Amino acid sequence: MRVLIADDHALVRDGVRSLLEARGVDVVGEAQNGKQAVEMAERLRPEIVLMDLSMPEMGGLAATRLISAELPDVKVVVLTASDDDSDLFEAIKSGAQGYILKNLKADELMSMLEGVSHGDPALTPVLARKLLHEFARPKTTSPQRAPDTLTEREREVLELLVQGVTSNRDLAAKLIVTENTVKYHLRNILDKLHLQNRAQVVAYAVRHGIVDPSMPDSR
Repeated sequence: MRVLIADDHALVRDGVRSLLEARGVDVVGEAQNGKQAVEMAERLRPEIVLMDLSMPEMGGLAATRLISAELPDVKVVVLTASDDDSDLFEAIKSGAQGYILKNLKADELMSMLEGVSHGDPALTPVLARKLLHEFARPKTTSPQRAPDTLTEREREVLELLVQGVTSNRDLAAKLIVTENTVKYHLRNILDKLHLQNRAQVVAYAVRHGIVDPSMPDSR
């Protein structure tokens, strides 16, 4: 796993680097602000960027939007002290693959990063519920239907994602297909909905009434 750390506090960067390297993670670089994070992501092509939100020159949200748009293979995970709901929602809208608070335990952080490397969103259950609640709020506009270009199987994948089945392994088991087939369907869904990650897919599906978040979980 190749990780770039973006934080304007040297002590935080040193601590995160030590934690990751002690667990065999390759920390490819450290950025002191969002502008550096974008430049280093373009040059070093890490697998994951751990992105702080409040930084000089360019903030974490702006940097996340640029990296997500220009480097779709680089996954941005926000690592922040902010538990403000609006920051969480904006980070996901900006293309972040996850949102991790800095008070998380080291083992939990590593588990989430391992999940991200396999395509899973990095969200604690509490933050995931907040996200679903926010995007499930009734809108004044009429609900939209999923694009007609989505296949029946892709719609099934979408429903499972909203139910909380997010890992490739669990999706494959539910659909009785291989994990490679799951990855194929997920890539098609992202392309057709013009989204960047699974967290955005879940938010889009609930916000536009494509899938009912209150449907029973059949797991």
